[in-house]
Amino acid sequence: MLVSLARWLAGVFPGLLERSPLVKNLVSAPGQRVAADALQWNRWFWPAGWYMAELKVSSAHAGNEAVLVAQSKSGEETGRFALPLANAELVKRLVYIPAGTVHLAVEFPGATEPFTLESLRLAWGRVGFARARVARRLSGIHPEWNHLGAGQIDKVLAQAGAEWVTKALPAYEETFQRTTAGAGYKKWLVQHPDLMDAIAGQTLEQLTVRPLISVVMPVYNPSPKHLIACIESIQQQSYANWELCIADDASTVPGVKDVLERFAQSDNRVRVCYREVNGHICAASNSALALANGDYVALVDHDDVLAPHAFLHIAQAINDYPDAGIFYTDEDKIDAGGHFYDPHFKPDWNPELILAQNYVSHLGVFRKDLIDAVGGFREGFEGAQDHDLLLRCVLELADPARQVVHIPRVLYHWRSSEGSTALAGSEKDYAARAGLKAVNNYLENSGEAAVAEAGRFPNTFRVRYPLPQPLPLVSLLVPTRNGVEILRPCVDAILERTGYRHFELLILDNQSDCPETLAYMDEVQRRDKRVRVVRWDHPFNYSAINNFGAQQAKGSILGLINNDIEPINSDWLSEMVSHAVRPEVGCVGAKLYYPNHKVQHGGVILGIGGVAGHSHKFADRDAPGYFYRLMLAQNLSAVTGACLLLRKEVFEAVGGLEEQHLEIAFNDVDLCLKVREAGYWNVWTPHAEAIHHESVSRGKEDTPEKQARFASEVAYMKKRWQHRLQNDPAYNPNLTLAFEDFSLR
Repeated sequence: MLVSLARWLAGVFPGLLERSPLVKNLVSAPGQRVAADALQWNRWFWPAGWYMAELKVSSAHAGNEAVLVAQSKSGEETGRFALPLANAELVKRLVYIPAGTVHLAVEFPGATEPFTLESLRLAWGRVGFARARVARRLSGIHPEWNHLGAGQIDKVLAQAGAEWVTKALPAYEETFQRTTAGAGYKKWLVQHPDLMDAIAGQTLEQLTVRPLISVVMPVYNPSPKHLIACIESIQQQSYANWELCIADDASTVPGVKDVLERFAQSDNRVRVCYREVNGHICAASNSALALANGDYVALVDHDDVLAPHAFLHIAQAINDYPDAGIFYTDEDKIDAGGHFYDPHFKPDWNPELILAQNYVSHLGVFRKDLIDAVGGFREGFEGAQDHDLLLRCVLELADPARQVVHIPRVLYHWRSSEGSTALAGSEKDYAARAGLKAVNNYLENSGEAAVAEAGRFPNTFRVRYPLPQPLPLVSLLVPTRNGVEILRPCVDAILERTGYRHFELLILDNQSDCPETLAYMDEVQRRDKRVRVVRWDHPFNYSAINNFGAQQAKGSILGLINNDIEPINSDWLSEMVSHAVRPEVGCVGAKLYYPNHKVQHGGVILGIGGVAGHSHKFADRDAPGYFYRLMLAQNLSAVTGACLLLRKEVFEAVGGLEEQHLEIAFNDVDLCLKVREAGYWNVWTPHAEAIHHESVSRGKEDTPEKQARFASEVAYMKKRWQHRLQNDPAYNPNLTLAFEDFSLR
């Protein structure tokens, strides 16, 4: 009766619950538990049901998330709901308050310093509204539901009657759980075990080809304990057709030779040679390589550890991709206590990123004839010998995109022993110099006129591609309607801060009627002959406007530029053009920031939120990102159309932007996917930077009409590109599709 009365009151007097403030303008101490004292009118019970929770904090100092905690009268928790925080943004999500709840509180477990909790509100949610929102999120994010449309899921849940909450709630809650690679990795490993022994046995039986894998291992002064652990992890492989080729590089640590002798005598698959003089890792690796009889060579360091089914996965991949020449896996690190940490979940073959860092690293497996063709390891590249070998072998492949195969499983544990480069800050100068030499050598041998230089972070590099002469004309397309306060800073900044001078700027005017805006357009095109105003007298359609602008453009390179973009560095356009003119490159994207210099766009990741999301959103401007990826040029499936360059011939060849089905949203992602499907690589570069006042002119999707249009655009993207959205090759299936921070799935 009381619950029904409360629900009736909530319906008649929505102010009691709907958007009712819990806390406002409260300065909180780190991790402080904030009670819902403002709702004392019903502190003695909360009606069971759905509520929309809204939370806003002043900064990221609150940590990655807040937690709304529901408790019973006895103090027992009845519910715990994560609210992932975005920097200074309003966060909204549904929560289901169970029966018996009398107290609500909010916690900030990740807080490290004081912050301001600006608002926390709850709104009563009707069942139909809640079910539709739950269905939409499951369709967009949850791996067991996202093959269905939101409408289909809603029908399935509706058919379950009152039981739909029990059916959907666990999956819905999973979409808000952020698992970081720090403390959360241990839990993640438990939830994501490798093959069960029975399945491994079945996989082994089904192999039609069982290649001999030669494990090449140079040894020099390891801890005997770690050496034993390494060799035993190879002996314990479920796939037994391997040989271990060891070259001891004149080790002086007592016990190393005894360990090697013992294993060689007890297992005829272990072969050892002893070098009389220490020759460093390249010479020792070649000595080990000389012992190899297999068709494939796996590179393993003398103190690292392999996962039990590592070679089985490699053998399976060899069967699945018989034409491939190089295989690599994901990896993590192992500390002195034997604990795994810091997983590196890698992208598939990424030709731009491999020049910026050796992300392939461990476990690398090469077809033996490739290594023979390039002459093995090269002395003088010590510290970057694997990177150098990889780049030289890639040049021997006819189609690296198809013949370099990534296995997205953690199959290699890199030991972080004293002096190992697995430890942060232990990078060696000679390794960085060798890596730079390897990249420049690759560029020279591949016929590129580009030159690599050291990057901002250890063992990272920046490749500078030359501009052609004469410089190509770039046509920058800037759609706008009124909003001179937005347009003027954008256009003036481009004209004043762009070192690349050979461009035209087309203002695509979409029915502006503001006198000040019209006056500015007239003034700026008189002031600078590079500016032209072109009229588009039709209802707003971002795709159609830009397609029209492309027809008016005189340049061989098109630039899609939002009217709320302000370039930061003067060489932004030069950097983007240097990529766009490369024959293998399609779309080129920039690094964009919010006005507070938090990252707005670090590239587009497919599948996040159902269709696509922005990489590293809200990261600090100087943050390195996931394994330095915020600071490295790389290939991505898509980049944002807010600042995008591509050759006009490529734009026209793929049919431009989709006008009919994607008037506003996702047309840039669709364009990039069409370009990628046509055989071009899309490139994102952090060396072209701009401020982006995101959606200032267009506004948010906050009306029924806009939301219906957005839903139709989502549906089109899922129908057209579902096979791409499920597994972005520039990302990793072990990483989240719920958040934009590379946390674990």
